[in-house]
Amino acid sequence: MNTIINFEPEELTIEDSLYEEILRAAEVVGKTYGVESGEVSITLTDDEHIQKLNKKFRGKNTATDVLSFAFRESDEPEIFGAEIEILGDVIISLERAKTQAAEYGHSFLREVIFLEVHGLLHLLGYDHMKEDERQEMESEQRFIMKKLEIFRE
Repeated sequence: MNTIINFEPEELTIEDSLYEEILRAAEVVGKTYGVESGEVSITLTDDEHIQKLNKKFRGKNTATDVLSFAFRESDEPEIFGAEIEILGDVIISLERAKTQAAEYGHSFLREVIFLEVHGLLHLLGYDHMKEDERQEMESEQRFIMKKLEIFRE
């Protein structure tokens, strides 16, 4: 999968090993769900930026851990015959991931990758608004994390 990683603000940095794991997770999701030729944009950000996006697009004036914007669900016209399917955008708050990793007692890497997988599944149409959907999405998340061999410590 073609994965574009952005930082907002641009001064944010991550270790190379985390960067590589983010790319690997997208590849595994792409191969698993038949969207290897898809394209996804992943933005790594802070609580301030994600709060602004959450307010603008969801009407919630709080920071959140991950937001997903699926191209398939947008008002953009469908593009036929394209070699690359644009799946959408995933935005992850690194601040929130760090806090949650500490709260849940696992690594920062595990939390960031879990949030990425969660966001990517949303781009592929999974949701958790209803109980049966929640169970299915959680099952898929566990399946992918197991494939990635990233476990809670």
